[in-house]
Amino acid sequence: MKVGMFRHNVVNRRVFLGSLGVGLLGTRLTTEAKPARKVARIGLLRPQSPPDPYTTAIRTSLRQLGYVEGQTVEFEDRWAEGRMERLPALAADLVRIGVDAIVAISTPAAQAAKEATAIIPIVVAYIGDPVGSGLVASLGRPGGNITGVSVLNVEYSAKWLEFLKAAVPKLSRAVVLANPANANHAVLLRPLQIAAARLHVSLVSVEAHDSGEFDHAFGGMIRERADGLIVLPDPRFTREHLVELVRRHRIPAIYQYREFAEAGGLLAYGPPLAVISDRAALLCGQDPEGGQACRPSR
Repeated sequence: MKVGMFRHNVVNRRVFLGSLGVGLLGTRLTTEAKPARKVARIGLLRPQSPPDPYTTAIRTSLRQLGYVEGQTVEFEDRWAEGRMERLPALAADLVRIGVDAIVAISTPAAQAAKEATAIIPIVVAYIGDPVGSGLVASLGRPGGNITGVSVLNVEYSAKWLEFLKAAVPKLSRAVVLANPANANHAVLLRPLQIAAARLHVSLVSVEAHDSGEFDHAFGGMIRERADGLIVLPDPRFTREHLVELVRRHRIPAIYQYREFAEAGGLLAYGPPLAVISDRAALLCGQDPEGGQACRPSR
């Protein structure tokens, strides 16, 4: 289980230098007179409508670093209501109003932000493969204006089936809930299929684009007579709705995020949302050149 951090090369040094003056990482003490505190304007770009656990975790982590809404930061929140095609226009709007940084939640949001600007700093979170999705050139030398945190879940997705089999020893037929619009899901399925052959478990995929298609997907699970369920991570899969359906149909399930288990799910294997958001917030608070990404540039 890994959470990877990668950092951008600076495109415009003036965008990144300086600090909020509230004790964030990288702030240096000087004897010079300090200018009046400015308020950072941070854009939040995400697929799902509020409230959602991902944005809540990001806001909490930023607040713990001293980003106090109304005092040291203003948030410009944009969400696509689950419609990915809306993200480019929302990203363009954040660029138009001149935010100091964009925090992009999920790979589609990060891709939309990248297309919208090559200058404004972009901090990404809750993404799978930043290289494979075309966000950065490499983890060591990402280039451009993007930094952030990736959840390298491809390396441990087989563990979901192993843990589910350990919890349900009689497991013989498992269903994977996947989103056909999520390119990362096809990558996650490959190690799961290898593990299924080794564990003598029949693996079947059931698709849903978002929470609105869960009822149909669960109908497919019933028809497949599933003994267990593996939920692939996707920001369009609403936690409460999903956990309630799993509980109603009495299907043992495993998720990536611990928060799903805390909401009533059976098992989870992966980093807590708070760990990912904390690391993303840290990258808002510092960059390799000694300044901050999420800071007022004016």
